[in-house]
Amino acid sequence: MSVSITPSVGTHSKIIAIGAYRPERIVTNDEICETIDSTDEWIQTRSGIKSRHFAAEDENVVDMCVEAAKKAIAVSGLAVDQIDCIIIATNSHYNQTPQAATLVAHRLGLNKPGSFDLAAGCAGFSHGLAVASDLIRGGSAKHVLLVGADHMSVGLDMTDRSTAFIFGDGAGAVIVGPSDVPEIGPVVWGSDGEQSVAIRQEPTWMEIVRSGDYSRPALHMEGQAVFRWAAFSMGKVARQTLEVSGVTIEDLDAFIPHQANQRITEVLCHSLKLPETLPVADDIVTTANTSSGSIPLAMEAMLRDGKAKPGGLALLVGFGAGLAFAGQVVRLPKFVG
Repeated sequence: MSVSITPSVGTHSKIIAIGAYRPERIVTNDEICETIDSTDEWIQTRSGIKSRHFAAEDENVVDMCVEAAKKAIAVSGLAVDQIDCIIIATNSHYNQTPQAATLVAHRLGLNKPGSFDLAAGCAGFSHGLAVASDLIRGGSAKHVLLVGADHMSVGLDMTDRSTAFIFGDGAGAVIVGPSDVPEIGPVVWGSDGEQSVAIRQEPTWMEIVRSGDYSRPALHMEGQAVFRWAAFSMGKVARQTLEVSGVTIEDLDAFIPHQANQRITEVLCHSLKLPETLPVADDIVTTANTSSGSIPLAMEAMLRDGKAKPGGLALLVGFGAGLAFAGQVVRLPKFVG
């Protein structure tokens, strides 16, 4: 006699609250130019970046996740024991084990939640949001703490003119929970491994072990290849995301793409024919590219500065190393820490 499995009670999902952490240390373009042959004007023209935040020597990605999460939890109205899953989207937790999520959960005093890390390059937060939403809708979790965070500065070669000025450190946290109506749309995601070498770590950990040369690995990037891929492929992803969500450009209240490069954002806006009145995230100017932390930090900044309104509809598009991408339409959270 076969036994049927009791189905989970499905529901919809939403972002309840958001919190952000930017390290205290602000690094200007002039400081970056002390180790590369460049200028503040050139960097701003090429990327839109004026400054970025770097973590202190005694800070790591776990520390930043904890600070961002504290803010999100504080304004959410939830007790810590109501959070039953935690996802950390990061590429820079430099221990294979234990995972960052378990460490963050312990420091926050969460009640032994499900916990795991997720690495999908600069699209990490968007991938994590899709997973968190599905956990809620499938009944596997009631409230998920999702943190997108990266400690990019420690993995940079500060003499590499192609990468030294692009990245910064930071963390953005959201709490995803149940909703009576859909507030997180279906994800449009994918990857192009054929171009994976465009953003890479060199040497790999295995190459370091085998060579016995324990010099620090660094991030390397083929800037032009990444620019072409993102600028001319992510417009299609954005349009597909709107289509599967049943949303038009006219319905949007904000556009929040990954903060990779201001020029890429401008190309996307032109490709999508966005109205000039639509608020577009520009956190890259003072925060630079924080990889997995990029979208939640940009979202928090827009809400904090009043450029976007809580409850408004926003189009999110993440893209980066892998090469991986993901897009969603979400209703912006009402509680900002």
